[in-house]
Amino acid sequence: MKFGVFYEHQLPRPWAEGAEHRLLQDALDQIEIADRIGLDHVWEVEHHFLEEYSHSSAPEVFLAAASQRTSRIRLGHGIVAMPPGYNHPARVAERIATLDLVSNGRVEFGTGETSSNLELGGFGVERAQKREQWSEALDVVTRMFVEEPFAGYEGRYVQMPVRNVIPKPMQRPHPPLWVACSRRETIHLAATKGIGALSFAFVEPSEAKEFVDDYYATIASNDCVPAGFAVNANIAIVLPFMLDHDEERAVDKGIDGAHFFAYSLGHHYVYGQHRPGRTDIWEEFQERRSLFGFDRSVASQTGGPLGARLYERGLGALRGAVGTPNQVRDLLRGYADVGIDEVIFISQAGRNRHEDICESLELFAAEVLGEFAAEEEAREARKLERLGPAMEAALARREPARVIDPPVVPAAAQS
Repeated sequence: MKFGVFYEHQLPRPWAEGAEHRLLQDALDQIEIADRIGLDHVWEVEHHFLEEYSHSSAPEVFLAAASQRTSRIRLGHGIVAMPPGYNHPARVAERIATLDLVSNGRVEFGTGETSSNLELGGFGVERAQKREQWSEALDVVTRMFVEEPFAGYEGRYVQMPVRNVIPKPMQRPHPPLWVACSRRETIHLAATKGIGALSFAFVEPSEAKEFVDDYYATIASNDCVPAGFAVNANIAIVLPFMLDHDEERAVDKGIDGAHFFAYSLGHHYVYGQHRPGRTDIWEEFQERRSLFGFDRSVASQTGGPLGARLYERGLGALRGAVGTPNQVRDLLRGYADVGIDEVIFISQAGRNRHEDICESLELFAAEVLGEFAAEEEAREARKLERLGPAMEAALARREPARVIDPPVVPAAAQS
């Protein structure tokens, strides 16, 4: 199983002078550690206007900075907002290809449609159309990667004439494709398109097994018609993460951040009433967390197995991989056993301390990572042997890249 680190760039109020600068510099330091200790991916979101929850509106800039401070860790967009109101497909293709070149071919191209009212309304994207816009834009961008020149497009949401979109990515035919998934049906959709599933729902291993089995059965079926020009058959999940040899200390370091992450997500996506520039989500969280299931006393109970959720007295309190190395190892083994390909750790959340995040990464490398890393090459080989013929068959069902004789485009308008 592979491992990654995940960044929303959370910044709870109140905001001190220089707080955003310190936030980004700390994250780059953490990614240097992740690269050195052997983690596989860093994933960076694209969000807009989601105060406190995510100050990550230009992931391509941040990942470019990370590319120059690392040498091996792969750089994941988790995700690029694909409806054209956010990003024109040509600009997406250009940015992804350029990042792939400056990172020596380390990009993972995660995509998505977004769902918060603040973002959709801010960019004029209709909620009812966002899934169709994502799908159309994804088709356009992948064609821009491989067609030379891009043969143009006349879709419902994207219209563009013939142009050669440059540069082309270092990875051929293009970086691996992913899509953000918050529901099981989106994971199934990912499989029908032959792309990786980035699951942002907190689930237990038993629940994960159900969608893993469906995902891989779909990849192997005739229902899989790749959205791109390569199949990326992988499922990743996210978990809150903080390690310490003492369980109570791990909880003290990490549980409030884990709970704020989930509470602030719910604020912007489900139950919040937000006044831009005025609402204090951190203050609301302190007052109301237990009402929304984020009860510290429940989650802080020690001595038992870890899980995405712990239940007592009808309350669910998110815990995830916050505990001792042995507890986290046992939890991760459960995900590996049901076929999860990658676990992505969320440590930069709430007011979690930079020093504690760095120490947790080092402890994970020293006491947990090795046994999973030792199994990875053989696991990947077995997976390729099992799925290789199905992936080749899926690619044969995909419409090929178009080859055209391009028209002449005059340098200036003809009078």
